[in-house]
Amino acid sequence: RLQQYQNSRGAAFRDWAPDGKGILIGTRFAEVAQAHYIAEPGAARQQLTFFDEPVRGADVCPDKSKNGFIFTKDIGGNEQHQLYFFNLDDGSVKLLTDGENRFSNGGWNRKGDKFLMTSNKRNGKDFDIYISTLETEPEEAKMIFEANGIWYATDWSHDDNHLIIGNFISANESRLYVLNIETGDYYEVSNPEQKISYDGGYFSNNDRGIYYVSDENEEFKKLRYYDLETKKETILTGNLNWNVDEIEISKDGSRIAFTVNEGGYINVYELKTASNEYNKIENIPNGQVYGLYFNNDGNRLGMTINSPKFPSDVFVYDFNKKESTRWTYSEVGGLNTEQFIEPTLIEYPTFDKVNGEQRNIPAFVYKPEGEGPFPVLLTIHGGPESQYKPYFTPTYQYILKELKIAIVAPNVRGSSGYGKSFLLLDNGFKREDSVKDIGAVLDWIEQQPDLDASKIAVSGGSYGGYMSYATMINYSDKITCGISSVGISNFVTFLENTKEYRRDIRRAEYGDERDPAMRKHLEAISPTNHADKLIKPIFIVQGANDPRVPLSEAEQMLTKVKNNGQDVWYLMAKDEGHGFRKKSNRDFYNSTYMLFLEQFLLQ
Repeated sequence: RLQQYQNSRGAAFRDWAPDGKGILIGTRFAEVAQAHYIAEPGAARQQLTFFDEPVRGADVCPDKSKNGFIFTKDIGGNEQHQLYFFNLDDGSVKLLTDGENRFSNGGWNRKGDKFLMTSNKRNGKDFDIYISTLETEPEEAKMIFEANGIWYATDWSHDDNHLIIGNFISANESRLYVLNIETGDYYEVSNPEQKISYDGGYFSNNDRGIYYVSDENEEFKKLRYYDLETKKETILTGNLNWNVDEIEISKDGSRIAFTVNEGGYINVYELKTASNEYNKIENIPNGQVYGLYFNNDGNRLGMTINSPKFPSDVFVYDFNKKESTRWTYSEVGGLNTEQFIEPTLIEYPTFDKVNGEQRNIPAFVYKPEGEGPFPVLLTIHGGPESQYKPYFTPTYQYILKELKIAIVAPNVRGSSGYGKSFLLLDNGFKREDSVKDIGAVLDWIEQQPDLDASKIAVSGGSYGGYMSYATMINYSDKITCGISSVGISNFVTFLENTKEYRRDIRRAEYGDERDPAMRKHLEAISPTNHADKLIKPIFIVQGANDPRVPLSEAEQMLTKVKNNGQDVWYLMAKDEGHGFRKKSNRDFYNSTYMLFLEQFLLQ
């Protein structure tokens, strides 16, 4: 029965094809996602790339004579991404990078004769910015910015002489600059006196200003315009008290499309730069919207939309006709998705107060059809600076419809989407306050007559994997069993062994293990040091090539739990990294996951 739920696929918008008519998408027909071309809405997908590893992106060259696109690919989930150019004339593929170090695509210039890339090849830690061409040998790419930390480029000026570049420090802090490519001089656009989060960055059509998103002096991220001559900033979306997530500007600069995360649901807005007036775009299906791409004339907007009732598919909105058209119809194993269950958004009280009033935590709750009380799967997102949103998840539907298990997905403190103060509530020494939020949702479950508080499983991946361990340790009397996928088991060993380029940004969130007081705290809350309290069945899942949460995190926990004599299942994929991307591996994991729930939650 599970087989049917596992045979669904999704499609994601990648770019407008060079012919100006069709589009490029990413979708999976065999093991992993590849690049495909679609000529018109509903047309057959023509597969372009055929690799054993997933293909990411498809950045079309603005010079139509080159007739191709840049994509990235790694090996076995190791995230050492390489850049390649796909030639649509003959189907040939050219490696543009050294094949060893980590690279990210920084985008084509306006003319289409040069492209940017960032790489840590200099020292394995810092991400410098390079400029190259299709004819340049990988080792001859020119470094135009030597970095200290994680840097990236977001846009070229219209004369191809300047760049907007950024420095990511943490989820709460980043910096924005304008770089002169020729001289190497740069100046800061961001406010250096505050910790501010900046996203995006696009030049206006006359290069006199830039558009970006920041939370300066605000709880939520606002779309803003910065005048490069007067140094004056204007907030453009002051009335929207939710985060502006993604922005995309038309090539002529007359129109900006942006998404707003309204409590876990995404809406799309249009802003006309001549007047700075904006409005919500209607006639777009409800769901999670991302991957915005304007066509060349700026009258059409490509996007990917996903909802609990249909998988990721590609839609195009026409501004002249004010209507959206679905371009792809991804398969869902023959299931009737109209019968899929959607969640309810609730809030539950937690242990502390804010401004004298009870703090509430948001959660999405899925309940099976029929009479309860139902066993519960408590699922905790990773990040931790992430947010659970109701996506199309066929395995959830299997759990709901076939196993009759309810699903509760809380967004505990530290989650994004609810303001920067909420995002900071779990940092450093406050880490276990987020675990207390899980204790509060367990109390909430006990009060629901249609939920069975005697049968609760907890599950999470990455940081959510740590939360699964911590929940099983702190609330062992309320948890029946637990699943930790690519989970952090000891914060000190995690910070010491995660890839070097990630350590500082993770220390900003979790604390610096090199500080004696923080190290003592991190050891005190690390699950490996409380493994004797893991007294319920546990399933540990890991990818061997994970650069974020390394294999050692799973294996040291496995050893500890085994020594306790507890029921422990262990699944390790040798050709995966931070999560399973190959269908055969994912299917095996899902099957084992369901068997674990059947054996330990439902018996």
